[in-house]
Amino acid sequence: MSASAPFQFAPSAVAEDTQVVRRSTLATAVDFCRRQPVGMVGIVLVLIIAVAGLGAEWIAPYNPTSNDFGAMTEAPSWTHLLGTDQLGRDIFSRIVFGARTALIVGYASAIVGGFVGLVLGVASAYFGGWIDLLLQRVMDIMMAFPLIIMALAIVSIFGTGVHNVIVAITIPLIPRCSRVVRASALPIREVPYVDAARACGFGHTRIILRHMVPNVMAPFLIMLTAFVGQAILAEASLSYLGLGVQEPVPAWGLMLQGGAEEYATTAPWIAVFPGLAIMLTVFGFNLFGDALRDALDPKLRDR
Repeated sequence: MSASAPFQFAPSAVAEDTQVVRRSTLATAVDFCRRQPVGMVGIVLVLIIAVAGLGAEWIAPYNPTSNDFGAMTEAPSWTHLLGTDQLGRDIFSRIVFGARTALIVGYASAIVGGFVGLVLGVASAYFGGWIDLLLQRVMDIMMAFPLIIMALAIVSIFGTGVHNVIVAITIPLIPRCSRVVRASALPIREVPYVDAARACGFGHTRIILRHMVPNVMAPFLIMLTAFVGQAILAEASLSYLGLGVQEPVPAWGLMLQGGAEEYATTAPWIAVFPGLAIMLTVFGFNLFGDALRDALDPKLRDR
């Protein structure tokens, strides 16, 4: 090769590096499955709900809002796998479409509330002083109210609907995330490499993003999985009380509201199957969060 020829990467070397990365990712996944079999159960449950929500149009055999008054409170059969409700609507189709509603509310509330709590928690720990004092007193006031009580108060102000339910659940999640992130970030503020970064003249934004945030991501990600389950449960509670998602949007809480009491003895499947969907979804996210904690916590990793 001539000395003036430009340097080029060998295609075989690039392909080999790509294969190494793929093998490393696969090995990490296999190791996680081997070490956390219970976590794998949670992942499977979460994936089933996600597939149901994303592919609801292809999975559901019926329109979730169409009524069939000739098949009201029909028991589970090959025609209607999980039976029908008091208006003749197919329960399986409504559960599948309700998974989409639950995931939209759950993920949106958890991600927005978690991100705001992450920013406030890290900022409170890093700056300290009156900023920390002010932020933490506000967080204390917000945490004095249970999540569902504050969500009810917010919904009563803004009204019902999917977007307002997301706002109502997001706000109570902020202080819960902020307090945990702050507790994780306080020791990091005192480590030598943060002092060295200040001595080098780096700005606050660079120090926070490069040194503070990466070191609190493990507890943050664990909380995020738990928040999704809490948000789904809160949405179902609000919808059951008539203050959440409204008809004709399919939602698991609305399905419980319509048949949990009146048809408990004559058509129990109206309430049983939506209740199972809520339970398994929240259970799956909790299992995955516990497994993620065990995998990311160095104290528990080698047990």
